[in-house]
Amino acid sequence: MADPFSNALPEQDLRAEIWRAGSTPRSHLGRASLTLALGLVTFLAVAISAQHIGAYAISQGVSPVVATLPGIVAVLAAVVVLLMALRALRCALAAARHSEVYAARELGASASLGAWKAMSWEGALLILTAAAWFLVVNDAAVSRTFFDLALIRDSALKVLRAFGTNVVIFFVSGVLILIWSLIVAVARTLPGEAGKPLRFLAIAYGDLFRGLPAIITIYLIGFGLPLTNLPVIAHLSSTSYAIIALTLTYGAYTSEVYRAGIESVHHSQVAAARSLGLSHAKTLRYVVVPMAVRNIIPPLMNNCISLQKDTALVAIIGTIDAFNQSKIIAANHFNLSAVTTVAILFIAVTIPQARLADRLSERDRQRMRAGG
Repeated sequence: MADPFSNALPEQDLRAEIWRAGSTPRSHLGRASLTLALGLVTFLAVAISAQHIGAYAISQGVSPVVATLPGIVAVLAAVVVLLMALRALRCALAAARHSEVYAARELGASASLGAWKAMSWEGALLILTAAAWFLVVNDAAVSRTFFDLALIRDSALKVLRAFGTNVVIFFVSGVLILIWSLIVAVARTLPGEAGKPLRFLAIAYGDLFRGLPAIITIYLIGFGLPLTNLPVIAHLSSTSYAIIALTLTYGAYTSEVYRAGIESVHHSQVAAARSLGLSHAKTLRYVVVPMAVRNIIPPLMNNCISLQKDTALVAIIGTIDAFNQSKIIAANHFNLSAVTTVAILFIAVTIPQARLADRLSERDRQRMRAGG
């Protein structure tokens, strides 16, 4: 008598299921063939682009070894990808010819995975090749406009010195922002009726400066305060006005980050501190703020990245920073290569900060998974 509680299929049905599941393995021959064809196109495109770009670099005074090295690397990468496509095609052909069902299925899976990997790399190489063609078309008009190596070399020192102004603005305003935004966040979280007026002012400040574009704030402070004839304030440098404007703007954003961190601290921590006799101020200082800062380091780093980039906005009030210096050079030479130098400097400073923010975020996620 058959077991009514058994989920096992009868022997005849089980054989049918096994035959149906294993009788039609896919070889993925079409996908592998398409990948190989795309690999050949990619190889030709990379080789032609490498030749043109190398010739342009040599015409700009670059040594032949340095000029041809990137092209050689790109061609070798295309060859490696082409070999990946050939391997995928070989696995697909073997899967199509193999008589064993499960071995054919394994070869087909290898062919599919290899084809997708090769196609992914081919797509990346084609995108880079298209960008390279964009640089060399029309007698390398784009390269000569944005990447004039001689002008970049001649103007690099001036731009680098002016970039020091951006760095000073970033560091000074960054320190002021961390202090000022913490004060605003604490005012925003004050409890009871006694803290209501300060809470209202903190909310109004945050809404005002988060609503204003940074460039408008910089413009109003940079050109408005000198017109007031107020003692000291009306006679500051343009760099000082830029620091004030960025501190007010980013103080509003960073105060919300602080507030989110403060409110993320569990109320039991506050209750435990108050039960030990700590005042509200001491609870904030010794318990809440240290725990809050630990939770908000990644978003604070993202704010630092945005602040570093927005230091270029100070050019609107005449501060001779890297961007303003590059505009002067560009106007004198009718070429934007000096502005490209500024872009490279900002990228060189921003990318390490971005990677640090990613690493801190990942560490925070691992800590949360571990229950820390």
